[in-house]
Amino acid sequence: MSEIIVSTTPTLEGRPAKEYLGIVTGEVIVGANLFRDLFASVRDIVGGRSGAYEDVLQRAREQAIGEMRMRAATMGANAVVGVDLDYEVIGSNGSMLMVSASGTAILY
Repeated sequence: MSEIIVSTTPTLEGRPAKEYLGIVTGEVIVGANLFRDLFASVRDIVGGRSGAYEDVLQRAREQAIGEMRMRAATMGANAVVGVDLDYEVIGSNGSMLMVSASGTAILY
């Protein structure tokens, strides 16, 4: 499988779309670790950044985009344009993070 280009722009400069194949999505839900939560809340009190949360967020974003790319590839696309990333805290006590990526699969 060749690399699927992913862009937040509605078009790819110099590469006009030959065919719009449809909407593709990728979703990831990750649970928060109790010890990481405790450490992050201490960091929030004393200031600074929470590297643990930043790492989890980065991995979840990469996984959601990867899932979206795979779905685009199965449709025969070689790019996804107009990509939007959404983040949502879910669960009864906000203990889970959902990252979703969506866009339009195209063939250029």
